[in-house]
Amino acid sequence: MTDFTGKTILVIGGSRGIGAAIVRRFSSDGGTVAFSYAGSTDAALALAQETGATAIQSDAADRDAVIDLVKGRGALDILVVNAGTFVAGNATEADPDAVDRMIDINVRAPYHAAVEAARSMPDGGRIIVIGSVNGDRMPFAGAAAYALTKAALQGMARGLARDFGDRGITVNIVQPGPTDTDMNPASGPMSDIMHGFMAIKRHATGGEVAGMVAYLAGPEAGIVTGALHTIDGGFGA
Repeated sequence: MTDFTGKTILVIGGSRGIGAAIVRRFSSDGGTVAFSYAGSTDAALALAQETGATAIQSDAADRDAVIDLVKGRGALDILVVNAGTFVAGNATEADPDAVDRMIDINVRAPYHAAVEAARSMPDGGRIIVIGSVNGDRMPFAGAAAYALTKAALQGMARGLARDFGDRGITVNIVQPGPTDTDMNPASGPMSDIMHGFMAIKRHATGGEVAGMVAYLAGPEAGIVTGALHTIDGGFGA
């Protein structure tokens, strides 16, 4: 386990699934953790009680709210942006407003959060964004806009890694494949299809993804930046 004692950590989108696993990991490793949530109030309050983390309601689709959230936490040692949404369907029939909201949450929020955090982050800080293997590979029809948002994060990380590198601040993307959450359960109707693309034919656990995040946030990853870290059981291989 990594020791995050004395580290101030914010997880944007932390009440459920991968985000909750990340909150649990940082909390169990001694970090001072706050996390945001949008609508999952009961889950957020339960997680806060379980871990001792601070739950903050905030809409990741609202740029000013994202900036205020980050600014309000002061000088962060570690920022993790996990908030994300998924819009699927025929591109010619998709609701443009839903697509734009997904872009706001999946792309604009991570960018503005990272930039705001870097303003006061101490040298050697960590910025980690949860992307998706679909930024590299989209084997299904109907998810072009989602793949667009996850591919955009790759360019963002490479650019911000250059911008912040002289301060030792690292910027990385973690790209999960199928992961067992309430949005994509291992027992769900698409599981067999997804597992058919994989070398290791099972969903990841949230804890496994959180373990990769903890490594990137820890002292051994100080030279790792501007990089994509895929954890997908060979989905994209």
